Amino acid sequence: MPCIKKLDSIKIYIYSRDHNPPHFHAVYAEYEELIKIEDLSTYSGEIPFKQRRKVIVWAEINKDFIINQWQKFNKN
Repeated sequence: MPCIKKLDSIKIYIYSRDHNPPHFHAVYAEYEELIKIEDLSTYSGEIPFKQRRKVIVWAEINKDFIINQWQKFNKN
């Protein structure tokens, strides 16, 4: 599971051969949230609001990068 970004103490992962819909994992301490790449909505789980906001701001700016990473690790 490659860590594609670290935002302070928040780690962003995309797992190889992961299930659809395309998403990434935001991990902060004991929290984990799966966030859909398409609309940045929560697929599953939860991280604290302050950290989620930081992740979403980064993801909005870097959406193309995230999509490319998903495609790289989840070739069909």
